[in-house]
Amino acid sequence: MDILKSLGHPEELFNLFKFKMGGCRAVMPKLDYESMSESLRTCYLYLNQTSRSFAAVIQALDGELRHAVCIFYLVLRALDTVEDDMSIPLDKKVPMLNDFHTYLYQDEWCFTESQEKDRQVLEDFPTISLEFRNLAQEYRDVISDICHRMGVGMAEFLEKKVGSMKEWDQYCHYVAGLVGIGLSQLFSASQLEDPEVGRDTELANSMGLFLQKTNIIRDYLEDTQEGRAFWPQEAWSQFAGRLEDLAQPEKLESALSCLNLLVTDALRHVPDVITYLSRLRNQSVFNFCAIPQVMAIATLSTCYNNPMVFQGVVKIRKGQAVTLMMEATNMRAVQNIITQYSQEVGCVVVSVFPAFTTSTFFNAVGLVLPLCRFYRRSPSPIRHGTRPCTSWP
Repeated sequence: MDILKSLGHPEELFNLFKFKMGGCRAVMPKLDYESMSESLRTCYLYLNQTSRSFAAVIQALDGELRHAVCIFYLVLRALDTVEDDMSIPLDKKVPMLNDFHTYLYQDEWCFTESQEKDRQVLEDFPTISLEFRNLAQEYRDVISDICHRMGVGMAEFLEKKVGSMKEWDQYCHYVAGLVGIGLSQLFSASQLEDPEVGRDTELANSMGLFLQKTNIIRDYLEDTQEGRAFWPQEAWSQFAGRLEDLAQPEKLESALSCLNLLVTDALRHVPDVITYLSRLRNQSVFNFCAIPQVMAIATLSTCYNNPMVFQGVVKIRKGQAVTLMMEATNMRAVQNIITQYSQEVGCVVVSVFPAFTTSTFFNAVGLVLPLCRFYRRSPSPIRHGTRPCTSWP
């Protein structure tokens, strides 16, 4: 089926074949599980069970940073599982979220009442917290701080709706911007990246917001069917009386207008993404950061003006994903990818909404394309590390 979807894209067929024949090792080297403790091996097992996409790029990170990010991911996955579990009553969930960071230092704490698919990270939290306590102090401080701030933010939004566009930014900051900030601080703590990367929280926040907004836009149908509402009311109330009404066939035109508005809002973070990536020096960190971002812009391009967002699951082709993963290893390639998908959305805008040539969309993309051209001319900053780096001529 994956091959059939890529029949019109020969480069994807080539990359799918290359990937299956071992080409993936260029960006995702095989881990040495034999040298790990049993508890650390279990953590990597949970990582692969709970996130196929992030697991690959996490396991490709260099040195001790790999373990720190693995544990960071699992701690936040456990926190997110509590937030998502609609079976936990609010009077129990709110204090759990507020106090979750304290469980990192409680040897035996676990939660066995979750109904979520990723509940194993709560049921076996003692294994995760053990490996957390085995990390160096500088990593523990970052993870604990971000876990605390995120839990407080999640608890805040459990008791109120995402109303304004500003509140949408705030919610995305709590659940994803803080992840970007925490990861950046881990990169700097590992000394694989310069201190500036960890200090510039505005750029790091934008990295997280771009990914989170993409996920929220794409997951409209799944979230509304499960009683979760993450699209901002300020946006959808312009087009429908209730958020779930956008899925009604007779509301399609209004639904697409709302969808396109949110995609345009997400695109305004792309200039910060480009600037952030341009500062990275370590190849494994660059791959880790760049691959999810190019997947996100490809997903946004697929979602734009797409009725399937309101009818099912919108995904990019596997061949497309593999091609992006194998190509997004240097700044020149990334700027080409961002330019391509920004222009694809622009073509849809021009063909469907010819009067919108001075719209917010073009204001946003007007910032993206000059940055891409600038970084195409600039020399690659990435240092050669433990694996060869694709140089930028």
